[in-house]
Amino acid sequence: MVKFGSLFLFVLSLTVAGAQQLTAEELLKKTIEYHDPKANWQDFIGSFKVTMEYADKTRRQSNIQLNFPARFFSLEVQQDNATYRFTLAKDSCEISLNGTKNISEENSKKYRLSCERAAMYKDYYSYLFGLPMKLKDPGTHIDPVVALTKFKGKAYLRLKVTYDPEVGKDIWYFYFDPNTFAMEAYQFFHDESKNDGEYILLSGLETINGIKMPKTRAWYYNKDDAYLGTDILNK
Repeated sequence: MVKFGSLFLFVLSLTVAGAQQLTAEELLKKTIEYHDPKANWQDFIGSFKVTMEYADKTRRQSNIQLNFPARFFSLEVQQDNATYRFTLAKDSCEISLNGTKNISEENSKKYRLSCERAAMYKDYYSYLFGLPMKLKDPGTHIDPVVALTKFKGKAYLRLKVTYDPEVGKDIWYFYFDPNTFAMEAYQFFHDESKNDGEYILLSGLETINGIKMPKTRAWYYNKDDAYLGTDILNK
């Protein structure tokens, strides 16, 4: 007689084995269908909030607005009794601190307020909250081999991703549930031989404009599992 636990593991192994036969392209298609079933990300218009809780800093609240068709991005950050805002609209850039655009050089340096910083934030939030859809972007190279691996105690289907040098120099790994194809973790290395970089564990979902985005991201160093912080997504 087959015990329930043994039967469960047997069925799970068959499910995983079947999923492992997917090509990288097929796996990416399935995870995008899970997270963005109506293909809304490409023309995303909406806003969301992110609360960042750090291991060694005060909490930061960020309000993000994205309008891809209008080429618009806005980020308002509240932290340490200061509020600063970046706005990018097509080719224009505006920055304010505590409601004024007249910002001293000292405060610009203190809060790192620049149009280059605004562009960095736009790329950062568009990338992280656009995953896994952003893996279809030009300059992205996905290893054709889908690996079945164990990561932080769970079996995953893994994609290895690299980029054209002008896009990014890090090596990324993305981990997907073999049954639902939900993206549940990812990590990056600057130099994999040094085990540097970070990994991010995802939990929960927040549906925004029909897109299932990870609710919580917990960040850790690869080298020693040291905790860095957690960001929490809200509508």
